[in-house]
Amino acid sequence: MKLADLDIIVTAPPPPGWGGRYWILVKVTTDTGITGWGECYAASVGPEAMRAVIEDVFARHMQGESPENIELMFRRAYSSGFTQRPDLTVMGAFSGLEIACWDIMGKARGRPVWAMLGGRMNADVRCYTYLYPLPHHDMSAFWISPEMSAESAAEAVSRGYTAIKFDPAGPYTMHGGHMPAMSDIARSAAFCAAIRDAVGDRADLLFGTHGQFTAAGAIRLGHALEPYSPLWFEEPVPPDDVPAMARVAQAVRIPIATGERLTTKAEFAPLLAQGAAEILQPALGRSGGIWETRKIAALAEAHGAQLAPHLYAGPVEWAANLHLASAIPNLLMAETIESPFHDALIKGAIRVNSGHVHLSDAPGLGIEVDEDLARAHPYHGDGLHLEMRDAPCDYANGNQFEGGAPAPKR
Repeated sequence: MKLADLDIIVTAPPPPGWGGRYWILVKVTTDTGITGWGECYAASVGPEAMRAVIEDVFARHMQGESPENIELMFRRAYSSGFTQRPDLTVMGAFSGLEIACWDIMGKARGRPVWAMLGGRMNADVRCYTYLYPLPHHDMSAFWISPEMSAESAAEAVSRGYTAIKFDPAGPYTMHGGHMPAMSDIARSAAFCAAIRDAVGDRADLLFGTHGQFTAAGAIRLGHALEPYSPLWFEEPVPPDDVPAMARVAQAVRIPIATGERLTTKAEFAPLLAQGAAEILQPALGRSGGIWETRKIAALAEAHGAQLAPHLYAGPVEWAANLHLASAIPNLLMAETIESPFHDALIKGAIRVNSGHVHLSDAPGLGIEVDEDLARAHPYHGDGLHLEMRDAPCDYANGNQFEGGAPAPKR
């Protein structure tokens, strides 16, 4: 059995677009007719440029190879161009293709992916959700309203979630780390207070930031959040500044979580070695795929750290995340997105029940992708999957970050 053909579908989730502006799905077919699905979570170039990268990685390193030879194909892609170092775009392309290989292997054997990773360690995977506006909320006002977020949190907890994430701490800008505005610190504390009051001890608070602060700024913010006992302080400084992350970890009494923008064990290992994070958040469509992330999980286990696979993408990456999560001993939880488009795209094959997912014994990833639906929503925009803004932090007029789905501009 050899990898023979590749098809790439760039699909755009309808408004409000939970999960990003577009998702890059890959369909790999063997010479025996078995099809596997993967998803590439890489967004530093546009989708058409990414399509060319995926095609090149497949043709150069994978086409004609057995889908079983994961390690060989990884080493080819990782070493490509005389590098042998992490390359976010190349490894993002490889990650989605590698996920498809596991789907193929599982289908060929009639076994789920989790069974090929050491078996089922976690019968039920604990999931968390980002806080999204409820139907009656104003889409623009929601992101700066502690009261609306508290209402959304209570609704999520009523559905069984035991962990909820939110990120009111100000803008993600191209300027890199900055000192938070006092208004952002005050708003962040107000969010924590309102949400903690709404959910009590029924759920963990997951405080999201995305690398926008200096170490000193993150420490100031972290101290303001400590009274509300968040379970984690997510990526408080730029993810490649491991010494700064370690300084924050030493100064703030909230566990540090990071990893959605990192790829391969080469980028995760220094975090563990320097005590910079206790919770790793790999996104399997970027981190190197299922096998490489299984290695990352083993490194974390040896350092007493846990994994919480990240999801701001489509349901194919979600499926891969969940299969890994089902198989590892040091799982904390896995991010999930419940939207009609996510559900329809995989025909309801995976569902959250009382804040948990139980994967079936269905072969491969256990999903069937609705190709017609995916192709019926092509991406026509010119924005990237996610973008940082050009303007710096506004210390005079305040800041507003509208999550992953900005309100429509009138």
